[in-house]
Amino acid sequence: MSNVPNNLHYSKEHEWVDGSVSAGSKVKVGITDYAQGALGDIVYVQLPKVGDSVSEGVICGEIESTKSVSEVFSPVTGKVVAINSNLDSAPETLNSDPYGAGWIFEVEISTPSSTLMDGTAYSALIG
Repeated sequence: MSNVPNNLHYSKEHEWVDGSVSAGSKVKVGITDYAQGALGDIVYVQLPKVGDSVSEGVICGEIESTKSVSEVFSPVTGKVVAINSNLDSAPETLNSDPYGAGWIFEVEISTPSSTLMDGTAYSALIG
């Protein structure tokens, strides 16, 4: 059973967002416990760049594991204001702490999301 904290918002592509998802908010983005479990041992993360514009549902990065390569879809629309550069040297942090030290990037939201789920809806999605 995957860990699904109720204080986060979730995308159907298995990313999480912390905080308010209204315009002007700054939120961290990462992958869910379910996603990291499905990927297996993560060995590389391609991060977006600070200053990049990201759009909800559009690819903005990549995660490589010993099993496969998976795309990271931005769960929100806005501008990347920070990246977790620690993942360059320690990508396995996505496995060990997906909701904490394993955050991927931070976005200043320009357009509020209408498709993110709460923890209950995401838990239902992943069964």
